Amino acid sequence: MSDESWPIIFSYSRTQAIEDGVLIDVTAEAKAYGFNLPFVIGDNLFSYVTPPPGLEGEGQSQEGRLHDLMSLAALSARKGLQQDRVYFEVLFLMKPGKHEKVRCVLHVGPGDHGEPVLTLCLPEDL
Repeated sequence: MSDESWPIIFSYSRTQAIEDGVLIDVTAEAKAYGFNLPFVIGDNLFSYVTPPPGLEGEGQSQEGRLHDLMSLAALSARKGLQQDRVYFEVLFLMKPGKHEKVRCVLHVGPGDHGEPVLTLCLPEDL
């Protein structure tokens, strides 16, 4: 039985996920870290990029947290050049003196039209 014999019941494109806010497009920011492909971050991981309330005096900003995440993603990508995904961990300050270790996955795969794209997310969101 060929795949064409199965009716498509539902599809959800990468473009739709970006429009819905499920994926956050950071392609422009990713260029500064050496990424030359379309690049998105899953919303569940991106929620860590926005500092929780109460951390204003702790030197936390969305820009700084995104920098940390993207820097670690770039280092991990260089180590896993021959793989379609790499895993790494990031520590995010969640409360004064309390960090949370977050496991991330950077995946290169096909976009809506088969083109290579990058997705950075939590492993359970891939």
